[in-house]
Amino acid sequence: MSVQLSSQVVWQELQNELFAVLGMVTASGEARTIGVVYIVRDQKLYIVTGKETWKARHCQQNPDVSITVPISKRIPIMPWVKIPPATISFSGKASVLDAKDSDPDIVRAITPGLEADSEKLTSLCVIEINPVGEFITYGVGVSLLTMRDNEKARARSSIMNDGK
Repeated sequence: MSVQLSSQVVWQELQNELFAVLGMVTASGEARTIGVVYIVRDQKLYIVTGKETWKARHCQQNPDVSITVPISKRIPIMPWVKIPPATISFSGKASVLDAKDSDPDIVRAITPGLEADSEKLTSLCVIEINPVGEFITYGVGVSLLTMRDNEKARARSSIMNDGK
């Protein structure tokens, strides 16, 4: 049985990170993953990519995606000791939006230096990922020593903010 974890703790961890692994399914039913840079706004993740990229095409064809966010762990006085990262994983529904029709603050946050009226915006889209179900975590909100105990290191949390 996994431990319960506050969704507020998980959302805070998601906001502190910027890299995730996006899992998708191709039109022919093959699984694919790719690393992405994201931001969090209003309990959704946002990714900016080219309209013609295969991640944009796959998300348009099948909006069911998964996300795994690795969170590096280190011992400050012994950085050479390898420690597995903590992780946050969840399922989500992806929507592919034209960058010009998206919130300019979101586009600007992911693509610093790109002006809102830039010609480049016409070739970009925003993938909005709305998490569904539960967060499944490993090593989030626990000490490094606790991470050695799989039962204590694993947790589940509702996607919705539970106010804790």
